[in-house]
Amino acid sequence: MNQVKISHLVTEKRNPKTMNLDNLNTLEFLKVMNEEDRTVAESIENEIEHIEKAVVGIIEALNNNGRLFYVGSGTSGRLGVLDAVECPPTFGTTNEIVGIIAGGDSAFVKAKEGAEDSREQGAIDIESAGVTENDVVVGIAASGRTPHTIGALEKANEIGALTVCLACNKNSEVGKIAKIAIEVEVGPEVITGSTRLKAGTAQKLVLNMLSTASMVGIGKTYKNLMVDLKATNLKLIERSKRIIMEATECSYDLAEKVFEESGRNCKLAIVMIMLDCNKEEAENKLNASKGFISKAIV
Repeated sequence: MNQVKISHLVTEKRNPKTMNLDNLNTLEFLKVMNEEDRTVAESIENEIEHIEKAVVGIIEALNNNGRLFYVGSGTSGRLGVLDAVECPPTFGTTNEIVGIIAGGDSAFVKAKEGAEDSREQGAIDIESAGVTENDVVVGIAASGRTPHTIGALEKANEIGALTVCLACNKNSEVGKIAKIAIEVEVGPEVITGSTRLKAGTAQKLVLNMLSTASMVGIGKTYKNLMVDLKATNLKLIERSKRIIMEATECSYDLAEKVFEESGRNCKLAIVMIMLDCNKEEAENKLNASKGFISKAIV
């Protein structure tokens, strides 16, 4: 078996601050861990320009009926799937954002660590997902060398999709393949090689930025209100009414009334109240403004 070279990766280095980890008391350890976690956001700041390029590409793709795909293995794959599945209830998306994890959906709840070693399967997963040249594929790999992710990005490039990588080592293998490289170097982990820690936190924060900024960019918010949320449970029904009240400064009773008249569509209800119009007129206004309330109410 060929030796896999990982000793040069920063994510595999030992952290000098935790060399005596097992001799620290609980409070001491928690303080060290908290200090290390504080550095993550600062590391991301260095990659903001690359993150911006990715968001611009994602917005362009979504505005042209393209999709955003996340692909990764282990923790990286789970974080991608997590971000994807949280978008429908938050932003009213349907199939625009898709998470692919090595080993299939069952790998989300039960580790299939060997699944990450197949470059060929990464390519197959991209083909099976129906990726086209209109899409964006974000390959997530803390180490930056995961074969499955590499295979997925190579196939996506071959198809003509925009490729982005999210790694936690500089000069990563995925960074050399992706058209846009986001490489957040967070340094050695508190527990050597445990990239579910700082690297995972960095990935989660960047994924938050990619999806949230992209959703704002295609009109899924009004000011800082998530007006495209799906009212699929009692809490979200109530939240929708509160959002309508915040956006329009109307009473609870009016928000509730128009919310029902709109077919429980928060965005439509806001436009109906602000323009004093019916549901059909509000729909026409929103369609003309490509979903942006701020443009619809001018």
